[in-house]
Amino acid sequence: MQTLRSAPVPLLIALSFAGFTHTSAEEPKPAKPPKTHAVTLGPVRKVPYTPAETDRNNRNEESTTLKVRALFVDTRQREWTMGEPHDVTDRSFTVRRALRINDRLPTEAEDRWTWQPGPWLLVDRVTGHIAAIHLPDFDPVASDAVWFRDYAAYCGTGQTAKGGLYAVVAQLGARHAVIQKQIGRWPQPDHFIPVCQPAAWQRQPMRVTLQPTGGEASTFDIVGSAAIVEEGDAADDN
Repeated sequence: MQTLRSAPVPLLIALSFAGFTHTSAEEPKPAKPPKTHAVTLGPVRKVPYTPAETDRNNRNEESTTLKVRALFVDTRQREWTMGEPHDVTDRSFTVRRALRINDRLPTEAEDRWTWQPGPWLLVDRVTGHIAAIHLPDFDPVASDAVWFRDYAAYCGTGQTAKGGLYAVVAQLGARHAVIQKQIGRWPQPDHFIPVCQPAAWQRQPMRVTLQPTGGEASTFDIVGSAAIVEEGDAADDN
């Protein structure tokens, strides 16, 4: 009859531990939830600003100041903004950027910082991601975008040698403008300020009216799809 001998206690403990370690390594780890961010706008602050074509004899507080607000992601300031934000979806909004530009000439010793209106930004409240929006023919001097859903309507200026004033409707995520039609001449030495009246939107049917100040209004029907906004779960760690 064969006699079976039991393994020493230390060996049994070592084998049991090895088996436990091997089993635990094969168990999938729970997915780490995506990090969310707190996106906030700070209080309004007035800063000096003078457009290049402002009449020196007819300046007032509205024409010589910008109202800017800091854009924070968590506790870190990421941008300066101006104007009111526009909610595109329940998690994304657009807001216009305010720029601090160094106006120092090469012959000057000291920096000379000035404020200027900048491009538009798309902000994701969940990930904290901030992206610059390219609006075709958008001109910081002549353009004043009015948003509806994921569309922006404004008067733009042609970037070619022929120039021209254009009625433009742009959609987020689209490569080309939805509407782009010439409605006047540009540049204009003695143009109105503002160059165009704010765009007037209509929901059903979707249409928009753009009118150069002192000129005729043009109305355009918009045939498009739902919002094309890139929204993801990847956090912006920059």
